[in-house]
Amino acid sequence: MNDSVLVYYVLFPALIFLARMADVTLGTLRIIMVSRGLKNIAPMVGFFEVLIWLLAIRQIMMNLTEVSYFLAYAGGFAAGNYIGMWVEERLAMGHTIVRIITNKEVKPLLEQFRNRDIGVTCIFGQGAEGPVTVVFVIIKRKDLLEVIQLINQFNPQAFYSLEDVRRINEGIFPKKVSWLNFPSLSSLKTLRK
Repeated sequence: MNDSVLVYYVLFPALIFLARMADVTLGTLRIIMVSRGLKNIAPMVGFFEVLIWLLAIRQIMMNLTEVSYFLAYAGGFAAGNYIGMWVEERLAMGHTIVRIITNKEVKPLLEQFRNRDIGVTCIFGQGAEGPVTVVFVIIKRKDLLEVIQLINQFNPQAFYSLEDVRRINEGIFPKKVSWLNFPSLSSLKTLRK
């Protein structure tokens, strides 16, 4: 197999696959950023998404009879969707509201949340089998696994649901530890703009 055949049938399809995978991954992240109101980052991601797409589609349009290019393009699209969702899950951008519905006494769970500086709101209601408590917490998505573990420790049969939050105004969230909060570095706070 000579070099030009290798480039045409192996390298170009691989590059098309990678380019399409990259642009769909960026597209998935861009859509999530738009839905979360990140209007400063989403346009930049969109710029690179379209630039990469143009490079991939140009190669296909120059070779409309090459089936391997179409397969690489379609495979890159599928892989890009998966990778985009995986990356977004790892980035855990934004906030989530967790609704917990339980018929158990919630005081131990509330204490766990409050010990971690997680704000809690409770509503008492009536379920199909009697009185229930609905507990609402709004957390950063990166803290979701910890909250789910607390719920499962409290009551493995508790019902909970999750919902993305686009914008929040005020609330109680765990305090960030900053190197500027240490007493010996407090003089540097005046240098911060």
